[in-house]
Amino acid sequence: MDTTCPWADGKPRCFWANPKNERYVRYHDEEWGRPVHEDKKLFELLLLECFQAGLSWECVLNKREGFRQAFADFDCNRVCAFTEADIDRLVQTPEIIRHRRKIEAAINNARVFREIAQEYGSFSAYLWHWTDGKILFDPVSTTSPLSLALSKDLKKRGMKFVGSTTIQSYLQAVGIINAHQPDCFLSPREPVHR
Repeated sequence: MDTTCPWADGKPRCFWANPKNERYVRYHDEEWGRPVHEDKKLFELLLLECFQAGLSWECVLNKREGFRQAFADFDCNRVCAFTEADIDRLVQTPEIIRHRRKIEAAINNARVFREIAQEYGSFSAYLWHWTDGKILFDPVSTTSPLSLALSKDLKKRGMKFVGSTTIQSYLQAVGIINAHQPDCFLSPREPVHR
C-alpha cells in the first residue's frame, strides 16, 4: 500500500472527503454522486444543501440526524404543515443549524417542492427532465449553465437559498452531475455526457 495515501483501504478519493471523519467517508463512498430518483431522498438532500449555504458540507452532514429528527424524518408533507411555533422550536434546537431564515426557507421550499411534484408527477421527473435523464460529468465546476437555469427556475417558483452554487452542489449530490475527480476510485470508468 502507498504510505502517502491517507486512506486506510488505499482507495483514492475526492480531495474534499476527510479521512478522519467516517461519516463523511461513508457519504462520499455510498451516497454522493449516485443517481437519486426517490422524492423523499431528493427532498432531504435539497433541504440539507440549502442549510449548507455559506457553511461546509461536513458541518451539515455531522448534524444530519438532528435535521432528520427536527424535520419529521424529511417528510415533505409534514414539513409543509410546520407553523410559526415549529419555527420557534427549531430555532432553539441545538442539533441543527439554528438559522431562522434558513428554517423558514426549508418550510417554504417544502411547499414549492410539493407543488412541483404535483405538476410533474414527481419532483424526480422535474429534476431529471433538465438533462433528459442523462448523467453529466464535471469534476471541476462550482456552477454550470444547468445549475444557473435550474436555480433561476426554482427561484421563480418561490424557493429560497437555491443559488447556482448550491444547486450545482445539489446536482452533484443527487448524481445528475458526476463530479468524482478523475483519480477517485468512484470516477466513472465509462464516458458520460458533458
